[in-house]
Order: sequence, then structure tokens, then C-alpha cells
Amino acid sequence: MTQTDITLIGVPMDSGKRRRGCLMGPDAYRTAGLDTALRDLGHKVSDAGNVTPAPFEGKPHDRLHALEETIAWTQALSEAARTVCATSLPIFMGGDHALALGTVHGVAAHAADQNRPLFVLWLDAHTDYHTPATTDSGNLHGTPMGYLTGRDGFDGFPEVAHPIPHERIAMIGLRSVDAAERAALQDTDVAYIDMRHIDEHGIAKPLAAFLERVKEDNGMLHVSLDVDFLDPSIAPAVGTTVPGGATMREGHLVMEMICDSGLLTSLDLVELNPFLDERGRTAQAMVDLTASAFGRRIFDRPTRAY
Repeated sequence: MTQTDITLIGVPMDSGKRRRGCLMGPDAYRTAGLDTALRDLGHKVSDAGNVTPAPFEGKPHDRLHALEETIAWTQALSEAARTVCATSLPIFMGGDHALALGTVHGVAAHAADQNRPLFVLWLDAHTDYHTPATTDSGNLHGTPMGYLTGRDGFDGFPEVAHPIPHERIAMIGLRSVDAAERAALQDTDVAYIDMRHIDEHGIAKPLAAFLERVKEDNGMLHVSLDVDFLDPSIAPAVGTTVPGGATMREGHLVMEMICDSGLLTSLDLVELNPFLDERGRTAQAMVDLTASAFGRRIFDRPTRAY
């Protein structure tokens, strides 16, 4: 892989759900040596520090958790993403998955500036296709894909001037989808690949088909990698554990295929809760997967002693 200018951006965001801890995620990635792993692969890496949310009052909502704070994060992250994308490839170190409300919003604006289509690869146990009106939990980390595709109900959030067309989205690793999300998604052109499909047919073919579509359209590719894409036996540091997730072998294959495609233009690393980790193993696993996306191969992988 050729040298890439990469900017690490910390997002200590913890407003998308009630269980605290994801605000420690950016420092966990730094401690686990994400910057060193990428530099060792020949890339130019800079750390822009942490984003802070726009000012907000924090008035409680009768049903939604931390609504105003999440809107404030969305505004700040959209601006940061649009700016950084103009000069380098950003890696957003989260933080809960509500950060994608802002990161993808800003990346989509940058793609429009470049007159190129944006594709989104959602590596997650969940579709996160709720709206504020349909979420039973009131946790807004379950709403980014609803917002980014232009669904109604996001009053107060920045306008979605560049909604992501459903046919430009692939969701891989699904195994916990609410009924309301399932009903809404079934009539769309989203490529949703659940774990049964992966068990029966493998993970490479649907991913290859999606990447080929990105390439054919000269698209930009945003990848949003949730810790719970992986099985909790290997990545326990997440508050939304769902058994039966991807193995490390499958995770590395996905990231190596992304690397081989040369299409990656931005990356989210989300839902790492170091408070729930075991000797840093989840943070290290996410760093290792990121390294695979940027050129590390099987013979380069270090032996881990936890």
C-alpha cells in the first residue's frame, strides 16, 4: 500500500447511550499504539487531538437520552470531518456510535464537494436505522443510519443535505435487529448481511461485490467499525455485546480486502468501552484490525500475550 496521510481524531463522546465509558476510547487507542502501528507500515500519521462538542444547554428530554449533547457533537464532528477529509484520511477514534451522525454527515459533504458518491460500509451487530421516534431505548447511538439516509424525525439536528442512498450502504455482521428497523429496511436497497448469511456463504463474496460497486462508481468509502462486529469472546469491551459475532480471522479478511481495494477514504472506530476491557485486549484487537486495513499482512502480525 502506498503511503497515506492519516489524521487521528479523538471523539470522547458518551452521549449516545446511558452506559458510561466510551469517552475513554480515544486514549485507549493511543495507549494501544494505533499511531505507531500505522507509522510502522510507512504511513504519515498526525494526531489532531480530541474534538469537543458545540455549546449546548443539556435540557433533559422526556424520552431521548442526552439529545442536545448529541446534536452538539453532531455539529462539531460534521465540521471537523469535512475539514480534515480535504487534506488527509481521518480515523475517528470513538466514542459511541452516535459519533457517526456527525462523521458521516461531514464526509458526505466533502464527497459532494468532490462531486463523488459516498458509500458506507457498516460493520456492526446492529443496523442503527432507528429514528428518535422509533427507538424504544431512547439511546441515539441506534439512529445514525436512519439520520444519514434522510429519515424523518431528527428535529434540531443539522440538515442532511447529502443523504446516503440506500443502494450505497452495506451492513455486515448483523445479528440483533429490532422489529421496527427490520420492517423499515426490508423495502430498501441496503445490502444487509447477517451472520447466518456469513455462516452459510462466507464474508468475502458480499464484501467483494460491494467494493466492486464502489470502484465502478469512482466512489469514496467510509467504513464504520463497531467493536460489537466482533464476537464478545474476543472483544469484550463493549456495552452492547451480542454473541455469535465475527471472528478475528473474518475481521482481518474484511480489513485486508478493504486495503486491497484502495478505496478507503475515512474510518470510524466506535463503541470501545475500556472500563469493560480485559487487559486492553479489545483496544489491541481494534488496532490490529486497523493495521490490516492499512497494509499489515499475515506474516507481519505480532504475537500477543495477554
